[in-house]
Amino acid sequence: MPALMPILTDRVALVTGGSRGIGRATSIALASTGAAVAVNYLHSENEAANVVAEIERAGGRALAVRADVSVAADVTALIEAIEQQLGPVDVLVNNAGTATFVDIDHLTEVEFDRTLAVNLKSAFLCTQAVLPGMRSRRWGRIVNVSSAAARGPGLVGIHYNASKAGLEGLTRGYASKVAREGITVNAVAPGPIDTDMAGPLKAANVADRLPVGRLGETEEIAQAVLMVVGNAFITGQTISVNGGASFI
Repeated sequence: MPALMPILTDRVALVTGGSRGIGRATSIALASTGAAVAVNYLHSENEAANVVAEIERAGGRALAVRADVSVAADVTALIEAIEQQLGPVDVLVNNAGTATFVDIDHLTEVEFDRTLAVNLKSAFLCTQAVLPGMRSRRWGRIVNVSSAAARGPGLVGIHYNASKAGLEGLTRGYASKVAREGITVNAVAPGPIDTDMAGPLKAANVADRLPVGRLGETEEIAQAVLMVVGNAFITGQTISVNGGASFI
């Protein structure tokens, strides 16, 4: 029988945007299963170092690597650094993202393009970079961190909605192409989560409107990531983790 939780000893995981919030919780969760974890960051160097230190204190292996994953050259350098110091990437969690609250009257082309680059293009670039190795080994797990905004109105703005809806389309497209090669591709779609970006959610009293009556915890998203990493029969799916905000 397959294990109820993934056993990732001798596997290498990359978590983009892994220094804070959902990325931090996911990095630590993957390390707890035995994976060596590359913690990608762009600006949060100290936070990334703290995640690495926490993993190492627990007896795991980790590496903090700076890269702008919306830039192809940075992604190439990122993957090369991971392969040299940890090994080839077996598990990719495309978590890097941006969420600037802008309404339609003030949304600019620059902000629209930036949001799609960070939230969507980065997942494409990182997936393209690790897929050849996964295909040659005939094993891989790719998890894209989407959002409830991909299928609902959301609070951030239409630029964010579009980027996350595109990410779920990317998920299904890749899943259909590589399933027979031992690679699964899924998305996890958080609802309102209590992170350092949750200020507007709290100001809008979003928690009071959720059936569970609270915001989600980052560790609850990490649990969902582990679930799809550990299940070889789930692919092309979006797992909603939203406190009952919707039942789609």
